[in-house]
Formats: sequence, structure tokens, C-alpha cells
Amino acid sequence: MPEMPPYRDDENAGLLAAQTAGDNAPALSISEISQLLKRTVEDRFGFVRVRGELSGVKRAASGHLYLSLKDESARLDGVMWRGGAQRLGFVPEDGVEVIATGKLTTYPGRSNYQIVIERMEIAGEGALLALLAKTKARLEAEGLFAPSRKRPLPYLPRVIGVVTSPTGAVIRDILHRLRDRFPTHVVVWPVLVQGQGAAAQIAAAVRGFSALEPGGPVPRPDLMIVARGGGSIEDLWCFNDEDVVRAIAASTIPTISAVGHETDTTLVDFAADVRAPTPTAAAEMAVPVRGELLAGLADLQARQQRAAVRLLSHSRERLEQRARRLPAPQALLEGQAQRLDDLGDRLRRALVHRTGLAATLLAQRSAGLRPAALAARLQQARGALAAQRLRPAVVLQRIEAARTQVGALDRLRRSLDPEAPLTRGYVLVKAADGSLVRSRDAAAAQALLQLKFADGVLEVVPGAAPAAAPVRAAPKPRPPAPGDAQPKLL
Repeated sequence: MPEMPPYRDDENAGLLAAQTAGDNAPALSISEISQLLKRTVEDRFGFVRVRGELSGVKRAASGHLYLSLKDESARLDGVMWRGGAQRLGFVPEDGVEVIATGKLTTYPGRSNYQIVIERMEIAGEGALLALLAKTKARLEAEGLFAPSRKRPLPYLPRVIGVVTSPTGAVIRDILHRLRDRFPTHVVVWPVLVQGQGAAAQIAAAVRGFSALEPGGPVPRPDLMIVARGGGSIEDLWCFNDEDVVRAIAASTIPTISAVGHETDTTLVDFAADVRAPTPTAAAEMAVPVRGELLAGLADLQARQQRAAVRLLSHSRERLEQRARRLPAPQALLEGQAQRLDDLGDRLRRALVHRTGLAATLLAQRSAGLRPAALAARLQQARGALAAQRLRPAVVLQRIEAARTQVGALDRLRRSLDPEAPLTRGYVLVKAADGSLVRSRDAAAAQALLQLKFADGVLEVVPGAAPAAAPVRAAPKPRPPAPGDAQPKLL
């Protein structure tokens, strides 16, 4: 690009901008000058490594990462596209010191420059430890490491799930130790334990074990071991990943953390239910020693037998002591046998006495049944009967009382006769089936009505002119009531 001469505003100054012949400084548009600056910066700073502290970290919904790098006196905006952000081995947070590798460029939309980050790493072990402490404090404040969340390990798990590398020495040590102590069914979920993508695989394995259903094709573990051998803090960093820690804290299966050597500490050690210093120690914690269990069972069986024999012996001794204190069976029955003999003797005497009394009473009662006494009583009864006469006054008095009672009943009958009012002009209204009709609405609903007068019955149709109907003969007069003409008996 040719160098432009300095602009002087005292030459050819005017109200309107004009371009003279030979002018080599044409006016540029904003877009043109922005593109010139962009190409200049990108050509000059096509590859840079910048060290600074993260500030204003923000992950967009698209997956891009926007942040700022700063030191004591300056600040540089940065952006990391989604592909690079997904490959990060740690979670970027404000205050973490990092080294970012990328290229500088400009953003014409805001007239500023920024770094497009292709790779970002924590600046030294000190910064890594600072990030670890910060993440630990934040997760601990959420209660993920609380002792109340810890669960006891099953004493004798039927199935043990192991999350580790399938090719390392760790799984061989665990299987060998389990085989020596107590052979158990082991399910291995192979994962990467270091490098890019290891954290995602470990978290997925922990959640996968928890998602297994009991009785399914893959047996659900009763205990889970997350294991890895020793290494540097950078090698073990995937076990400090927040996603892995949250997966272990949310696991529904009791978990043993066996990451690194005894001096190595990761965040999964705080989230797990139990921390083992080594993978081999985790296998020892998982199952008891079978030989010791068999010896313990044999000892318990021997103690049980000794206790049973001792209990039987003591029971026999107590039984013999109490048997010696009991009286002889003959002594227990002597009093009752004597009482039985006494009652039997009394029963015999009572029967004899009772028979004598009954005989005396029978002799006394039978004396009144002699023929002479019976004949005297019969003669006495005949005399009393002959003294009685049949007097007419007594009979007539009883007949008159009966006639009065019958007359009263007949008068009551005539007063209660439902057809008695017919002689005074009243009419009984009946339906065709002979039932009484008691209201006008009920009469209107009938197809045929029977009107009963004192001298006969008339059938009519409701709502129509009365038609001639045969007149039934009046009932024959009743015979006179007993009270009206009672024949004389005497």
C-alpha cells in the first residue's frame, strides 16, 4: 500500500469536498478502512500466545465462548468457537490464569480488536491448583461433599461395577485382588481415564450404571468403583471435572473412589461415598476375605454347637433338681383316693336311707286309695249332684243377656254398612273391575263406570250421554236380625 502524504487543511479548504487532478488520497468508506485494518492485523499477528486472567466468561447458546483476557494494565477481548470450546480440558471460570493460542483480528461491528482462540491451557500448576480449589469450594457450598450424603457400602455385593480403562494395570489389580479375597461378578465399563473426552466418558459410565434396571440383561451393580492409576495433576484432571463430580454425587449406587496413589486427591474423592488410597485397596474395601468368612462361620457353628450342648446339659440338671423336689405320684393320689372311698360309702348309706323314706311315703299315700274310701267319696258326689236343680230363671237370664248383646252388634253392623246411604239418594261409583272411584280425575280416566243405586246398577261412559243399561235387581231383603225377632225358647 503506497504511503499517503500528510493532509493539510489550509490548502484548498472549502465548503464542499473536491478531488483535484493527481490526488492520490481518495476518501475510503468505513467498510473499506475496517477491512484494511483487519487484513493488516491478521497478517501481522497471525499466530500469538497470550497469558492472562479470564474475565467475563460467557458461553452462548450456540456453544461459542466469549471472554476477556486481562493483566494489571490491559484487557483483550477473545472468542473461542464451539469446536474449540468443546475440546477444552477444564471449565473456564473468571479469575483463572490461562495461556491462549490463536490469532488477532478485528471486529468492525464494534471497532475493536480481539483474539480468536484456538487452544487454551491453564498457565502452570499453580493456576491449575487455584482452579481446583475454586471449583471445590463452589461444589462444597452446594452440599455435594456433605457427610450426610455418604452411604454405607454393602457388606457382600453380588455384582461390582468398575469404571476404568480396560487395558491398564488398574483393572488387572482389582480383578486379581477380588479373586484372592472373594470371587465376585465384575462388570467393567471401559472409559478413557486421561486426555480429551475422558471426563465425558467417565460421567456417562457412572450415569449408565445408575440407569441399569434390576433383572435386566446387564446386571445392575450393588457397588461401583471409579479407578485410575497414579499420575500428575494434569493426568488426573478429568476426575476433577464438574460433570464427573456431579454424576458421582447423584449416583444411586454406593461408590468407591480409587484415583491415583494415596497422596493424590481429586474432587471425586469428596463426592464418592468412600475414598480408597489405591485401586487395590478399593477391591479390599469392596469384599471381605472369603477364607476369613469361612473361618468365622466355622467358629460360629462350633460356638452354636457348644452353646446347644451346654444349654441341654444345664436344662437336664435343672430338670433333675426340680424332679427331686416333686413328691411321689402315690403320695399325690393318696388323699384323693381316701376321699373317693369316703364319698362312695356315704353314697351307699344315702341310697338306703332314701329308699326307706320313699317306702314310708308310699305306704302313707296308698292308705287313701282303699275301695271303701273311694266308694264313700263317690256316694258323697252323687248326693251333691242330686241336690242341684235346673232352675228356669237362671237359663232365661243368660238368654236375655245374649239377646241384648246380639242386638247391639246388629245395630253396629247396619250403621257401618257402606250401601246403607244408597236409600237416601247416594250413589257408589265403581270402575269396570269393581274397584271404587274416589275422585273426578280417576273417573275421567275410566272407559266405563258403574253407578250403583239403591235399586240397581247403571253403567255409563265418562263424557258421553248416559245410555240405557240393564238394571240389576235389588238384593233380596235380609232375614231379620236376631235382635229383631228372637224366638222364645220357653
